[in-house]
Amino acid sequence: MLIHALNDYYDELERAGKVNQAGYSVQGVHYLICLNPDGSIESLSDCRLENTVTMKNGKVRTEFVPKEMTFPQRTEKPGIESNIIEHRPLYIFGLNYEKDRFTAEDKTRKAKKSNEAFKEANLEFIEGLDSPVINAYRNFLMTWIPENETDNPCLTAMGKAYKSAYFAFCLSGRPDILLHEDKLIKQKWEERLSENVPRDAVVSQCAVTGRQMPIARIHNKIKGIKDGQPSGTVLVGYKNTAGCSYGNEQSYNSNISETAMNKYTYALNYLLSDKRHRNIIDDITVVFWAGGGEKNDDCSDLLNCFLFGNSEKMNEEETDRMLESLFRNAGEGKVTADKLASAGNVDDNVDFYIAGFKPNASRLSLKFLYRRKFGQILSSIAQHQKDMQIGDRVKAVALWQIKNELRSPKSTNDKIDASLLSEIFKSIIYGSPYPDYLLSLLLMRIKTDKAINSVRAGAVRACINRKSRSLKQEEELKLALDKNNTNQAYLCGRLFAVLERIQKAASPAKLNRTIKDTYFASAASKPALVFPKLLTLSQNHMKKLSEGNAVFFNKLAEEIIGKLEGEFPETLMLSEQGRFMIGYYQQDQDLYHKNTDEYKEEK
Repeated sequence: MLIHALNDYYDELERAGKVNQAGYSVQGVHYLICLNPDGSIESLSDCRLENTVTMKNGKVRTEFVPKEMTFPQRTEKPGIESNIIEHRPLYIFGLNYEKDRFTAEDKTRKAKKSNEAFKEANLEFIEGLDSPVINAYRNFLMTWIPENETDNPCLTAMGKAYKSAYFAFCLSGRPDILLHEDKLIKQKWEERLSENVPRDAVVSQCAVTGRQMPIARIHNKIKGIKDGQPSGTVLVGYKNTAGCSYGNEQSYNSNISETAMNKYTYALNYLLSDKRHRNIIDDITVVFWAGGGEKNDDCSDLLNCFLFGNSEKMNEEETDRMLESLFRNAGEGKVTADKLASAGNVDDNVDFYIAGFKPNASRLSLKFLYRRKFGQILSSIAQHQKDMQIGDRVKAVALWQIKNELRSPKSTNDKIDASLLSEIFKSIIYGSPYPDYLLSLLLMRIKTDKAINSVRAGAVRACINRKSRSLKQEEELKLALDKNNTNQAYLCGRLFAVLERIQKAASPAKLNRTIKDTYFASAASKPALVFPKLLTLSQNHMKKLSEGNAVFFNKLAEEIIGKLEGEFPETLMLSEQGRFMIGYYQQDQDLYHKNTDEYKEEK
């Protein structure tokens, strides 16, 4: 499904004129090699483009990015194999840059072999071609001797920038006359492309098109994957004999034609290069796109807004406002056409794809792949955001915020189990209950860190309510403090918040340690063991309060204890501990918004 969908996306890009002509590829170029007619280098001209970037602090930073140029198709094969019209410095110059100097020597002789392969392939290609820039290029190939150029002033002026730079050729003084744009070069290249299929090509039925076509032996590399190899990683590749069958070698086992292979790799690299279609969940690179090509890119922008917390079109305030409007329909399990129209220029019936990749040695591992109608996905995301809310203010919760709350603030390792993140993501997309392990991990973090904030509380509430909904039970945890909730665990959480506030109110100075630091975790799991002791301590604290506050807190505590019917639960199971946390958080927030004068007024 993935490769077929990417082939369809490529076809959409081609119809929109976003795809290079077959046999060509785009390469970022940093410098132009300006050649004299005799083939000597007159200068290296910086052709990078100036780009301004606005940082999070509002400051503007200027950076220089390589200029994209269209070359004859680059080679993706391993080992030493030169391109026609090469752009890589090792091939062009045959020099290494080490310890602040250029050298033509290395143990493997890779630089020398690369330069020789470059000269041989390109001299053969331009044989019989005649134009000023081609003739200068031919002279360069014939006269350039790496051993004699280690002190070349043009190269030494670059220094270490040489290692990461890419190059194109032009005539000296004429940066508009580029070698790779010469009409004779293009004509010769296209003649080569139109040659018949090589004799050793394997022809079989393509698994994507269903037609008899030459099968790809090696697939192009995918770039832009987090932690992937800098040179790229293949999605389809066979190295171990255990993966081969019927005597086939390498990717002849996959039966994907050269045409389909070029399409899906181009489409995937195109998506990965565009931040509208790519995001990161911990160590998983997530790629998403809508069928129908770029005309439906607003779908991807909405996904960025509501799940990943970033968008090129909307700021945080606009995202929250739009989310609030979508909530009205999420409860009905749908998002109406009017709401979609207000959210952006999107089609609710378009197929939307979400794929997660993680590098595995030299290949990519596909962690998940989802396909749903975009209206269904947007409805599920809106419901997820609605579930994650707690309190009166609507606030979009990004996946990175949930991830951050699953690790200790003191941890030096910010990695979270990739399988858990994948399951959370799946639950969001399909509107299913979150994995049980999410609630377990949240409660462990809250008890260990002795800290609960709006994201953690919202996630705990969401876990419990979605589980209840899946069992056709009534959702019991409201957005704000629910004084009518008689669940024993919820009441225990409320009571703990009240007792902690009593302790704080009794001390004029900031306490170094409160009952929360000592008893919070045990109170959440074994209330009957802890609360009698806490109530005894509370009586000592109450004696230090003003008369008005003493009456207010005593009345509130008695009201909660009365609903407990005279006894505390012996043990709270996992979901009940979650209710305890929500009761604590909501009662604490309710008291936080009251001051001492308000306590007296309620006396």
